[in-house]
Amino acid sequence: MVAVTGAAGGIGRTTARALVAAGLRVVAVDRRAADGVGAERSLVGDLRDPEFVASALTGPDGPVDAVVHLAAIPAPGFVPDDQTLIQNVHTAFLVLDGAGRAGARTAVAASSVSRYGYAWAGRELSPPYVPVDEAQPTVAVDSYGLSKVLGEEVGAFAWRRWGMPCTLLRFPFVGEGERLAAHLERVRRDPGVNRRELWAWLDTRDAAGAVLAALRSGLTGYHALNVAAPDSASDVPNAELFARYHPATELRAGLGAFGSALDSSAARELIGFRAEHGWRAASA
Repeated sequence: MVAVTGAAGGIGRTTARALVAAGLRVVAVDRRAADGVGAERSLVGDLRDPEFVASALTGPDGPVDAVVHLAAIPAPGFVPDDQTLIQNVHTAFLVLDGAGRAGARTAVAASSVSRYGYAWAGRELSPPYVPVDEAQPTVAVDSYGLSKVLGEEVGAFAWRRWGMPCTLLRFPFVGEGERLAAHLERVRRDPGVNRRELWAWLDTRDAAGAVLAALRSGLTGYHALNVAAPDSASDVPNAELFARYHPATELRAGLGAFGSALDSSAARELIGFRAEHGWRAASA
């Protein structure tokens, strides 16, 4: 039995369906009903309410076996900066700490490559090198990026406090269908619009696949992992993109002409993550 928060959202809906298709029993949790995902239970409420969170993490058969925490304010600008920080960190704490307290056996949660600090900085910041790996420290100067840094710390805390394995997945832009096609077209017209996200992306189906892989991995401890498509969102070669927009960034081996600027090798090694959808195939 797996509780999926944010189950009515873009990543959450696809993830809930993928888990059901894989034979897992899903509790769909969101502020609105997650219709059509095949969940065994659907709960509507506010994850800032501790009693609601507790009800989502337990049922007639006892605590859920796992929790997938995908609910969050998804980007800056939806609410004031302080609320972006407060709501994202507060709900992460209630869900992940609550899952550990209830006896869940594992947790997977959505982090973001925004935690590195480039995407929403409001200024031109560049990574010291690409592909960006998990060793790069944060330079976040925005509340959303900070909320993801602190959300990861909540995952580490839940492991230390309860011994509940926690895997935080650092997603870039995630989309499929019309959303992905529109994003790729914007980048094609002007690669500069995507410079702060380093042209990284992930198909929603592969995001769901990463969650399922993490749940099935048997991984112990706390881990924060990049998960990205293997290719850049741009049809301009990486050498040209980085020379134009991030001239001080070191281009390291493994980037390739059109490869991702995010290094997902740790996710491949630890949870067996493999992205199956490249943008050239997706946009054909």
